Amino acid sequence: MGKMLQESADCYPENPAIIYEGKRLSYKNLNQFVEALAHHLQGLSIQKGDKVAVMLSNCPEFIISYFAALRIGAIAVTLNVMSTSYELQHLLENSDAKVFITSENLAKRFRDIQEKLPLCQHLITTTGLNPGSPFDEIIRSGSVTADCPDLKGNDPAVMIYTSGLTGKPLGAILSYNNLATQAVLLRTICNGTQDDRCLAVIPLFHSFGAAVNMLSPICLGAGVVLTDRLTMDGIFATIQNEQVTYIAAVPRLFMGMLFHDKIKAYNLRSLRLGITGGSVMPPELFPELEKHLGIQVLEGYGLTETSPCCIFTMPDKVQKPGSIGTVLPGVAAKVIDDAGCEVAAGVVGELVIRGDVVMQGYYKDEAATAEVIRNGWLHTGDLAYMDEDRYVFLVGLKKRMIITSGFNVYPKEVELILHMHPAVVEAKVVGQKDPLRGEIVKALIVKKPGDKIDEKEIMRHCRTYLSSYKVPREVAFVATLD
Repeated sequence: MGKMLQESADCYPENPAIIYEGKRLSYKNLNQFVEALAHHLQGLSIQKGDKVAVMLSNCPEFIISYFAALRIGAIAVTLNVMSTSYELQHLLENSDAKVFITSENLAKRFRDIQEKLPLCQHLITTTGLNPGSPFDEIIRSGSVTADCPDLKGNDPAVMIYTSGLTGKPLGAILSYNNLATQAVLLRTICNGTQDDRCLAVIPLFHSFGAAVNMLSPICLGAGVVLTDRLTMDGIFATIQNEQVTYIAAVPRLFMGMLFHDKIKAYNLRSLRLGITGGSVMPPELFPELEKHLGIQVLEGYGLTETSPCCIFTMPDKVQKPGSIGTVLPGVAAKVIDDAGCEVAAGVVGELVIRGDVVMQGYYKDEAATAEVIRNGWLHTGDLAYMDEDRYVFLVGLKKRMIITSGFNVYPKEVELILHMHPAVVEAKVVGQKDPLRGEIVKALIVKKPGDKIDEKEIMRHCRTYLSSYKVPREVAFVATLD
């Protein structure tokens, strides 16, 4: 993994690695920029095992920062750009990050808490790959090469934060071996080549986005098309203009594409494949997508803790409606009962996973790690059953969690914030079904007698502390919580 970008640059130096706002960045230039940033990080005394936090949207700087960290054996801590200053303080403290890379328009969130983060001494900001940006000056500093440390497959490479049952996010540590399981997916499962171009609409800080929209295409020498035009017309225009060959997205986006009234106005013949994940796609939509978009849509399943993909609907196997597919090579799965015993085909239980995809653990939290990884098996918290052919069917959640637009929200985290409001006596957060987002976050609140707090005040309070997708979209004031 540490040499993957270098190998693609050697094989396909002039291939466009990144296509962004009509500009092309070749593999040769991308590798040079990565080397320059890696060299700069080493000049800041960043060594193997140190943490480099990256809070960027889908832009070339994210990819450069990610691979620069890996190049020197540092650990890339990829953070959600929606993180508030309150959330960011915990993430940077908990991760022990020494460097923080972000866009200038997000840097205020760091500067507001910087004095509380004595370990994080270095801030690198970007305004895009434009002259005058500190980031741009670093990567164009000349022909330099970073010193490459001795890297092993089980060395930690990336840390991605996932919501925790206790209300505080946990840092899932993924090794180089973990990342390697994802980097080959496009080649081995989807017959990808260096001529493919993917449209990156899923955030790259998300494990799903990083796997299918960055690691897999870069392993091939294919092109990554980055876009901020997250409208249906913008997405269709980008597919047409950049000859995109595959798109990976949450079901909500595929549904939006399918029902867009101007779909026939665009030439989408370059598109050959779709990959969906993050939440379950309604089975009846797969044939409709093939009919109207002319593509096969495959479904991937996984968790941040499984790098993420561990189960996939294989294109060369029988597709079973309602199934998320079968396990990837190097992965084992089974369904167990509450006693930990494997159940028979067709019987519902908890889905557990073992194999090369399973994370090393949660950073600085042995108890939480031991709770989810038992005897080598990762307990997903998802309820499922397998048929006689070992196809997996999801039926629900064993753990208390809300999945909204592909993002996981643990109610406990939102409830803790709600209880910080002086007018809230009790609060309970639940998931409410939604046709577009899968679920939305709903808050049930018992307020102090006589207090005139309203729904808008609750939402305003939550937005101060929580990323936007965690903020309740509905608030109901009740007399008691059942």
